[in-house]
Amino acid sequence: MVVIQCIDVYKKFYYYQHQPRSLREMFITLLHPRRKLKSADEWFALRDFNLTVRRGEMIGFVGHNGSGKSTLLKLIAGIYPPTSGTVEVHGSVAPILELGVGFHWDLTGRENVYLYASILGLRRHEVDRLYPRMVEFAEMEEFMSVPIKYYSSGMYARLGFAVAVFIDPDILVLDEVLAVGDVGFRQRCEEKMREFRDRGKTILLVSHDLAVVERDCARTFWLERGRVMAAGKTSEVMKGYKASMGLVQNVPSV
Repeated sequence: MVVIQCIDVYKKFYYYQHQPRSLREMFITLLHPRRKLKSADEWFALRDFNLTVRRGEMIGFVGHNGSGKSTLLKLIAGIYPPTSGTVEVHGSVAPILELGVGFHWDLTGRENVYLYASILGLRRHEVDRLYPRMVEFAEMEEFMSVPIKYYSSGMYARLGFAVAVFIDPDILVLDEVLAVGDVGFRQRCEEKMREFRDRGKTILLVSHDLAVVERDCARTFWLERGRVMAAGKTSEVMKGYKASMGLVQNVPSV
């Protein structure tokens, strides 16, 4: 069963060479609209991207910073619309894309669990039932009454991952969640991902931890500047990607 289909997807962004840098300049631009922007440039975060994902697959995405990986996940999560092309997703999606996404800084950890879970589609009585398990997994019992603006990046990751996995989505979308937190937390995350995969769930993983991608993902996409450089069996794609970074050296024959 196909759960994600991307067909001829392009995503374009704009940036402006001149923007107001002070209150005085903002007032001037309001009085003189022609001075607001000198010019606009555009770039494509994704170009002619195609992807078909079937239920139960765990797919990795690798590439340098700015290659389009995070943009792709935001398109699939419904945060961005494509500039052109189509993105079809069948099933519930739990995205963990950036630290603190779905959280409110002034609310406590407990309040944010209920907020984030409601954004992901859970009702209050469902969160009541799952809350103890979420907190236990995150190992955050003593911090749940603390406003999350005082949390470390690792604490954000713990709480966000715990909420996302315990709502039991059809599709789990992870962007560098394994890059933060201690070794024990990363091991629990990896175990949970493998449990999801074994239960027939779909996982999309962006990570610079190549060992995790190689071990757990059957297929991998290598992106650079919005284009697919290689896609297919993880071991084959990784050979090219590592070679591009100088991590693979040719061994002279004897």
